[in-house]
This record gives sequence, structure tokens and C-alpha cells, in this order.
Amino acid sequence: MTGQPAARRFLFWKMTPLNERRWTVFKRNRRGYWSLWVFGVLFGLSLFAELIANERPLVLQYNGGIYVPVLRDYPETEFGGFFETPADYRDPFVQNLIKDSGGWIVWPLIPYSENTINRKIPVPAPAPPSWDNPLGTDDQARDVAARVIYGFRISVLFGLLLTIASSIIGVWAGAIQGYFGGKIDLAGQRFIEVWSGLPELFLLIILASIVTPSFWWLLGIMVLFRWTSLVDVVRAEFLRARNFDYVRAARALGLGNGRIMVKHVLPNAMVATLTFMPFILNGSITTLTALDFLGFGLPPGSASLGELLKQGKNNLQAPWLGISAFLVLAFMLSLLIFIGEAVRDAFDPRKTMGERK
Repeated sequence: MTGQPAARRFLFWKMTPLNERRWTVFKRNRRGYWSLWVFGVLFGLSLFAELIANERPLVLQYNGGIYVPVLRDYPETEFGGFFETPADYRDPFVQNLIKDSGGWIVWPLIPYSENTINRKIPVPAPAPPSWDNPLGTDDQARDVAARVIYGFRISVLFGLLLTIASSIIGVWAGAIQGYFGGKIDLAGQRFIEVWSGLPELFLLIILASIVTPSFWWLLGIMVLFRWTSLVDVVRAEFLRARNFDYVRAARALGLGNGRIMVKHVLPNAMVATLTFMPFILNGSITTLTALDFLGFGLPPGSASLGELLKQGKNNLQAPWLGISAFLVLAFMLSLLIFIGEAVRDAFDPRKTMGERK
């Protein structure tokens, strides 16, 4: 393996017989396998939300020239207008300028962004579903379908980043405690007991009253509390493995503690970590939704499923608000649970051993 490129080493690890058996067991769980595909496709589409729901055209033609407003700002004067400010393509004046030049406009599937206000709704906001707004509008006359798409993306991105960051810290904290044991393990456990006992929600409420929360600020605060979720699992694996013969042999050969932990013990501990990660992601998304619902999450105006649920609670005469957010959230969390069950099966030694030929 020495001297091989990193990519080749990764492929070699990925194609080992054990991992092939794990993948076979994972695919056998049809519900989890198709949930992974559905979740991946939905998340992939949400990454390109600006191409699906946007108040700017995808592409337009004016005087024989091709413009891509979804990617670049153009002043109104570019289309024969009077102002140097960015063109408002929803303004009938700008649309007529483009049409009078013999041009055309291609709009996204949903011609609204997450914060676009629809001033043409026939009734006061929140407006019920219509051809123009398939899922209706919220109490600020913003399109619910657009906010659901953007809210789905920000929820998954926040959950993924929180899961990855907290897992990295939790894995290394558990690895250090379990490998060295003794006073280090004792001190680490006492610290985690105290740290886990802190009232997380109350601290978030206090901090939110002092500093206006942002995506990264909220992520950093949540990481401080969520890293403890994997410590016990990894610590137990390292406590079990540190006295194995291959670890003793590595020490006898003069290998450093860091190399032994990374090369010999950590891969075994990652099995339990990967099994828990879909459920940690599920919990991370739920936490963000709960904070947004309580008003202590993302900044006001951010597209959020929790904020949409809050609007549904405050506007009982508009059931489409709460129902839309609830169905999307329930469907997303259900997919993650099914994926987590399939991953758990894939790393179950009793099932993977049964795949041996």
C-alpha cells in the first residue's frame, strides 16, 4: 500500500470483501436503499434551488444578446431603462422593454425566490394555494413552495455540518479517553457529565438575546453541546481494543500512540460512528426546526421549516402553512430514519458474516 496514490488507497479500502458485503446488506434493505436515493436526489435538487425558484429569469434575449440574470446583476439601463440599479424583471415596464426588442424570457419553474413578495395576490396574505402559488403564500405574501425548497436546503446543510463537526470532536474526545484511560478518562468523563448537564436551550435563549443569531454563529454554539453524543460509543470501542494483541504488537514495534490510534483502532470505532450518524443528522435537523419554531434559530426572514410551522401556529385560518412544513419535515426525517436502519443492518456483524460465500 505504501506509495500508492490516496485515491487508489481509498478505492482499495472501499472494495474490500467486508465492505462489499456491507453494501450488499444495505441494498437488501429496500426501504433504506431507496430512501437514500430519494434523499440524495431531493438534496441535490435543493442545492440548485436558485434554478428552480427565483424571481430572476434563467436566461433572456434582448436586442439579439443573451443574458443570464440568475447568475449576474444587470442594470435597468442595459435593457433601455432609466435607472442604474439592478433590473426588476417582475416589473411590467422592464418586461415590455425586453418584449419590444423582439426578445424573450425563460423563467424558473417557480418565479419566486424565498423572500419575494407577491403583490398580485387577490386576497390579503396569507393567500390560499392557487395556480400562481401552488402551496399558497405566508403572512408576508411570500411563496410557500419557494420557502419550502430553500428551507429544506438550509435544514439539511445545517444538519450535515453540525453532524460532521460534532462527530469529529466527539470521536477524538472518545478516542483519547478510551486509549489512554486512567486519569485522562476519569477527568474526561467528569467534564462530560458536567457539560451535558448544562441547560442548552436556556443558554441559547440568553445568547440569542445578546447577539443576533446567524447560520454560522448558531452552528458553532450547537457544536459546543452536540459533540458529546458519540464520546461514549467511541470511548467504549477504544477501551475494548487498546489491549488487543495487534495493538500491543504495534507498541512493541515502536509505533507512536497517534499512529496506533489512527491506523489500528479508529477504523473499528468508525463502524459504530457511521451507524449513529444518520440518526445524529436527524436530531440536528429537528433541533434547528425547534429553535426556529421558538424564535431562537436562524435570523428573521430566513427560509426555515421551523419558521413556517410557527406561521402555521399563528395563522390557524391558513392550514396550508403548517401542513406544507410538517409534510416536508416528516418525509425528510422518515427518509433519514430508514437510511439509518439500513446502515445499522449493514454494519451488523451477524448479517455481514452471513454474506460470506
